[in-house]
Amino acid sequence: MTRNMTRRLTESALFIGIATVLSLIKFDLPFGGGVTLVSMLPIIILSHRWGWKWGVVAAFVNSVVQLLFGLDNVGYATTFATALGVIFLDYIIAYTVLGFSGIFERPLGKTRAAVAVGTAVTICLRFVCHFITGVWIWGGWMPEKFMNMTMTSPWMYSFLYNGWYMLFELVITEIVAMLIYQPLRRYIHGDDIARVK
Repeated sequence: MTRNMTRRLTESALFIGIATVLSLIKFDLPFGGGVTLVSMLPIIILSHRWGWKWGVVAAFVNSVVQLLFGLDNVGYATTFATALGVIFLDYIIAYTVLGFSGIFERPLGKTRAAVAVGTAVTICLRFVCHFITGVWIWGGWMPEKFMNMTMTSPWMYSFLYNGWYMLFELVITEIVAMLIYQPLRRYIHGDDIARVK
């Protein structure tokens, strides 16, 4: 095993661990859902640092860890199909898409814009996964009122519920990513890797 591969595996394990700890620091919102302490950012950084293909693999591993911590949610599924829906859409796919963030370095280069766009797009893709399960699976638990509005459609309920906390996640993650970008730019884009090969 090369020194570079050892470094890549070690960093990935550390960043997945950091993402896991940050996902446990959660602030519940008054209308449901919760915002973590930028728990998606370590995976996004890995994707930019080591490339989107490696990022997807690391994000997949992170998704399995998140699933293990969220297994009790699978118990709410009423059928085998909905249990698979929760496993794959609320965890495996929803967290794995974060690994695609680094793909935006191809058209945008190793820039702040690539990190900003990659972060926004992948978090929005995660929202889509949660939105689908919100309509398909969790819509059965839709309350009569949500955010002081009468709920008549699981589509609207899922959009509001998931959009509410995912918007906060997106904004906070983008702010922190942009704040740390300049001091950590060479690290984020892997410019320091060539020196230690």
